[in-house]
Amino acid sequence: MALSEQEIIRREKLQSLRNLGINPYPANLFPVNHTSKQIKDNFEEGKRVIVAGRLMSVRDQGKACFAELQDSEGRIQLYVNRDVLCPEEDKTLYNQVFKKLTDLGDFIGIEGELFTTQVGAKCIRVEGFTFLSKTLRPLPLPKVDEEGNVYDAFTDAELRYRMRYVDLTVNPTVKETFIKRTKLFSAMREYFNNAGYLEVDTPVLQSIPGGASARPFITHHNSLDIPLYMRIANELYLKRLIVGGFEGVYEFSRNFRNEGMDRTHNPEFTAMEIYVAYKDYNWMMDFAEGLLEHCAIAVNGTSEVTFGEHKISFKAPFARVTMTDSIKHFTGFDISGKTEQELFEAAKGMGIEVDETMGKGKLIDEIFGAKCEGNYIQPTFITDYPKEMSPLCKEHRDNPELTERFELMVCGKEIANAYSELNDPIDQRERFEEQMRLSEKGDDEANGIIDEDFLRALEYGMPPTSGMGIGMDRLIMYLTNNASIQEVLLFPQMRPEKKITVELTDEEKFILDVLKGNENKMDLTQLKIAANLSGKKWDAAMKGLAKHGLTKVAVDGESKVVEFVG
Repeated sequence: MALSEQEIIRREKLQSLRNLGINPYPANLFPVNHTSKQIKDNFEEGKRVIVAGRLMSVRDQGKACFAELQDSEGRIQLYVNRDVLCPEEDKTLYNQVFKKLTDLGDFIGIEGELFTTQVGAKCIRVEGFTFLSKTLRPLPLPKVDEEGNVYDAFTDAELRYRMRYVDLTVNPTVKETFIKRTKLFSAMREYFNNAGYLEVDTPVLQSIPGGASARPFITHHNSLDIPLYMRIANELYLKRLIVGGFEGVYEFSRNFRNEGMDRTHNPEFTAMEIYVAYKDYNWMMDFAEGLLEHCAIAVNGTSEVTFGEHKISFKAPFARVTMTDSIKHFTGFDISGKTEQELFEAAKGMGIEVDETMGKGKLIDEIFGAKCEGNYIQPTFITDYPKEMSPLCKEHRDNPELTERFELMVCGKEIANAYSELNDPIDQRERFEEQMRLSEKGDDEANGIIDEDFLRALEYGMPPTSGMGIGMDRLIMYLTNNASIQEVLLFPQMRPEKKITVELTDEEKFILDVLKGNENKMDLTQLKIAANLSGKKWDAAMKGLAKHGLTKVAVDGESKVVEFVG
């Protein structure tokens, strides 16, 4: 492990703390009784408080310092006076521990009295100081000049996502996104619970990947010696519960799809699915409008949101357009009654990339995706999808070529998908068989396995039902004005981190060989004699090995010992 100079110094400070009898990582409870926000909201001159958090800045004024402490709710200013902190003759706690051995980023506990500074700042006069956790790496703290310009901000996207713990610490606005994410889930639960619907859990590991068209992740169960699939959707299990007699069920489902990653897709994502008996897709459109307006207000205090350059209104009602009319409007082509070959030729004529593996549903989907969906900025229901696109959806009551389905489009992307659910077991089997045909034809997203247990459940009878799924990650993107899904996932999927290789000089390699030949530990003087290097080369090699974190020097009695620790 290669160590920077600052990391080496922090490790030396760690040892110095221990030498003073201070445990840098104490196990005992620290009795916090206030947060920074509680202090500011209910400030009372002279009140005694106990707080804890990270030390984020220090302005040294000799016998006193002003500092900032950051906790889970913000920052509070500290005033650390040497004689107040150390009223006795021993000033070690201030002179050594606070001023020399405490670094920015360290977790500390503070006891003190509230007061207002001469410039009107709310502040804690520190009377007690406790070390809670020593940080061994320096935080990438941004710097702000007198004019408010920010320098050295931690903005590299890959580093931010990979080290979210640092991102949350030094970029306060990031935390707000995830607070709003929690508010969204809470608001949605509240809406469903008030309607009388039940939150449930269904399996993540499934014997058959069903409920959607997507490539699954495959794993293996050793005891049963069978393959299992990470769920791509929870739809078929929730419908089984409707068969079992629940009138309304919903689940926030962690789903996994073995597909590409981009600004709107992550292989692991969260979807909400809800199923309500005795309803249809027309009812679900009304329900979705009320739900999303409620959620927008709960998250942001208003139904109006800004996403990029667009002002979006989640105020009900939303526009409604059939898929056939949408394609006809934007392309001039009427998909009604067209054969697979006619759709294929039409798509090619529009300059859309298609291939022979695509059936009617996939071809229509490609046309709509390429020519239509990007035009819908305000929330718009696209309704009445062709049957080939919706293998789990009920046939349209007025047109047997269509299904009773809608997708809700916002800023050119789908955020909700809903059906009048197919509950005819014979029709459902035929739809599954068509999916198998497409799979055999080469469509790797078509489900090539028939879920016989789900068909058996339908044969026991499922009442008329409407179901809806909402992509929670994409919805919170819109509600927080984030164009990338990685910004709304605490830990998005990342490529493996590249290992940093350390290039050693010949002298460094030789010293390591000597150490390894002596069981990785050797007296410093004996090692220096064995290395037989000039003073300059010896100093450079030892400093380089320490910097790379490959060796450490410890005191053993009256001598010093060098140990290989890489």
